[in-house]
Amino acid sequence: MRPAPTILHLDMDAFYASAEQAAKPSLRGKAVVVGGLGPRGVVATASYEARRLGVHSAMPTAQARRLAPNAAYLVPRFSLYRTVSDQVMELLGRLSPLVEPLSLDEAFVDLEAGGTADDSASARATGEGLRTAIRAVTGLSGSVGLAGSKMLAKIASEEAKPDGLLLIEPGTERDLLAPMSVRILPGVGPATGDHLRRAGMTTVHDLAEAGEAELVRLVGKAHGHGLYRMALGLDDRPVVAERDAKSVSVEDTFDVDLHDRVRVRAEVERLAVRCVERLRAADRSGRTVVLKVRRYDFSTLTRSETLRGPTDDPTVVREAAGRLLESVDTTGGVRLLGVGVTGLADYTQEDLFAQAADARELAQRAREHSSPPPAEGGEESVPEPEPDSAELLAARRWPAGHDVHHEEHGHGWVQGSGVGRVTVRFEEPWSAPGRVLTFRVDDPLLRPADPLPLVREPADYSSWPASLPKSRSGADPSGGGESSP
Repeated sequence: MRPAPTILHLDMDAFYASAEQAAKPSLRGKAVVVGGLGPRGVVATASYEARRLGVHSAMPTAQARRLAPNAAYLVPRFSLYRTVSDQVMELLGRLSPLVEPLSLDEAFVDLEAGGTADDSASARATGEGLRTAIRAVTGLSGSVGLAGSKMLAKIASEEAKPDGLLLIEPGTERDLLAPMSVRILPGVGPATGDHLRRAGMTTVHDLAEAGEAELVRLVGKAHGHGLYRMALGLDDRPVVAERDAKSVSVEDTFDVDLHDRVRVRAEVERLAVRCVERLRAADRSGRTVVLKVRRYDFSTLTRSETLRGPTDDPTVVREAAGRLLESVDTTGGVRLLGVGVTGLADYTQEDLFAQAADARELAQRAREHSSPPPAEGGEESVPEPEPDSAELLAARRWPAGHDVHHEEHGHGWVQGSGVGRVTVRFEEPWSAPGRVLTFRVDDPLLRPADPLPLVREPADYSSWPASLPKSRSGADPSGGGESSP
């Protein structure tokens, strides 16, 4: 634990959905869901408008459609998200050499290592300057948490959402954590939370009062020891630049134990894709895929498979994780799953089986993209096209939400395709909401296009953050100990 709140955690707000709203004026202020659109599709991100209707990430898209039938359902545009992420990470790199990306839209920054902050006042000024810079360069908002540890900085950014900043002053950590739900602590999902609740522990204060021995008895030695330290606000993990990391991994704890083997497999595949996103955010590849499974009784199993060469291909990692799952007994339920990649490298070797995997990935994406958007007020069910049908080829060429250019009407995006037609809304990030036109899928004047920048003329931040104030006086320019959204 540091004596000054110089660890910053940035989390972009509803990143994929916010980027789509920024790119598409007609969707601003409306419910937007980004993810797979087929019958097995899963929500990647939902806008705050969609979240108010009950839609959330990792939810099956079919369920999301029932909750929000009039939302816009879009296929992810990773080229756009990666471009915006690069802009954000470049700004973070100006603050410190120690930037630890967690995904395309989330990272820790060691401000002390960069000399940009050494006390509360300078940390707050840096955080506010970062939020301003991100909006000026990308047009999007991010939430910032500042604290003396990574755990607390992440909690602070979560509390600051959306579009806010929260600084946890040194010495106030335990008082701040005490009344919070045990669910605020990393690794405590609903299943663990229910287990602790049955033991009479619902707040972080309850965990601290119970003591380490009791927590070890309840949840096991490793988890109990870590849980007790977190309840005391203790976390000494350093910010590790991704290029210095030995592995990249992601994991999720679930609302209720998973018993359905198909659902477990789907979650493993989703985590594999998230893991590759983080791998690519660091421009790395890896050779060994690791699967982590925590079962209903808190026992944890790990399995690994070493590939023939480093990869950053989502299909290769996903299929390897799926093979590893086949060797794990999930009878009784699963409360946590994780997928990681180790043996990191700065390059990717060609995998002999990657080409076949790419073909399977393309076919799956095409199936997911083939369904036209639902009719207003409900879902529309359409048969999946045959593997080489014209409908399948159209779905590959015109995925919902992706960019197009028409020689007469200019830049637009696909609202949907089906029955030999593609519907396009013509608008740009800086224009008014545009008109909608429908074309034949083989219209020679219509072609796929690259995404436009979200900001037409981004502000020049090439000299930032040289002008940020630095202070050891302890004076807080905002006049308070905390700043909340």
